[in-house]
Amino acid sequence: MADLTAVTPCDGLLPITRGDLTLTEGTPGWMTLIAVYKRQKVALSEALRAAHGLRWPDPGQVSGTDARLIWFGMGQAMLLGPVPADALKPHAALTDQSDGWALVELRGPGASDVLARLVPIDLRASVFGEAQTARTMLGHMNVSLTAVQGGYDILAFRSMAKTLVHDLDTAMSLWIARSQG
Repeated sequence: MADLTAVTPCDGLLPITRGDLTLTEGTPGWMTLIAVYKRQKVALSEALRAAHGLRWPDPGQVSGTDARLIWFGMGQAMLLGPVPADALKPHAALTDQSDGWALVELRGPGASDVLARLVPIDLRASVFGEAQTARTMLGHMNVSLTAVQGGYDILAFRSMAKTLVHDLDTAMSLWIARSQG
């Protein structure tokens, strides 16, 4: 009989520190994709507020801090933190995504410069500030990128965790070498 042990997506890969930059694995808790049913957005918003203290996010926005609702596309958001309340079920499809994603946290001065090497979006604070999010590419991977205080949270498919960490580590190392050179 095989001895199976649960591991996180970035087990053995993180943390990494390069200068003042850190790359760590986040602990999102429960992750649930919420896809709102037709004509149920208002009712879903009310249920989210009552159950979790969250509002449905506008495109490119995040709602909440401890429990978070991240815009994930048209009519979709990812709930990070709590198990979704049963009160949401009449208004949206709820899909457990907890084992399907890796969450990495890039923090420190220069984090936006590091990501600018890898993502095709404008990361200036005046354009992509705190609590804003985007579905974009990082290298050749699809990711969800969210600006947070002091850096960024990056969600990528669990199967891409090793590549994600490698690409970010390389970009961090190159940025440090250039900024110190």
